Amino acid sequence: MIEVSGLKKRFHDVEILKGIDLQVNQGETVVVIGPSGSGKTTLLRCINLLEIPTSGTIRVSDSEIHFNPDTKVRIKEIIPFRRNSGMVFQGYNLFPHMTVIQNVMEGLITVLKWPKQKALERATQMLSKVGLSDKLDAYPHQLSGGQQQRVGIARAMAMNPHVILFDEPTSALDPELVGEVLTVIKNLADEGMTMVVVTHEMGFAREVADRVVFMDGGVIAAEGSPEEIFDNTTNERLRLFLRKLGDA
Repeated sequence: MIEVSGLKKRFHDVEILKGIDLQVNQGETVVVIGPSGSGKTTLLRCINLLEIPTSGTIRVSDSEIHFNPDTKVRIKEIIPFRRNSGMVFQGYNLFPHMTVIQNVMEGLITVLKWPKQKALERATQMLSKVGLSDKLDAYPHQLSGGQQQRVGIARAMAMNPHVILFDEPTSALDPELVGEVLTVIKNLADEGMTMVVVTHEMGFAREVADRVVFMDGGVIAAEGSPEEIFDNTTNERLRLFLRKLGDA
């Protein structure tokens, strides 16, 4: 489903990703944890081609690109990646001048060229799935943060991607709103959606992940099942990271 090989990303003189090898199988939920600045978000943005890698290879479903410093990625190569990999951001990224239903329909109409009625039916279905059937005509400013993030999830799901990438989907939320978003993601995992989730919610990672990846300093420092990562790790850097979270 996703294969990342030798992935590097440099911003000017700073190498953020230093050679990432990662495979995500169909139906698998991989949770990525690690300290701030470890490269977690950059990895997701490279998979979705919001950032163009410096070198390495990425394959998402049937789309594959090899990168090197001279690579010029064309828009016709980017579009299949974007169609195959939906992205849910920290900051919702909803269009403020559009209603909830219009936000979810927008990609279906402008990118997939669906007729309006078909897009309306799909968007309505996805919003029902995240528990927002009563908010179709609301505007983003009329919603709570948790509701806005659920609209973002519905928007990603509407495009029928092969994988959904979540970049710290609860980091901008008040604590009492975190649970409603995590419940939606957990339901998707239970349904077999392929997902990569960057999060600081360790309880959620333990409960939902098939595999946990620990990033530190631009590399994957450890990976394994939730039990191997949270209960039985011998990696001292990971132990220190988890200990600091426990003390927070």
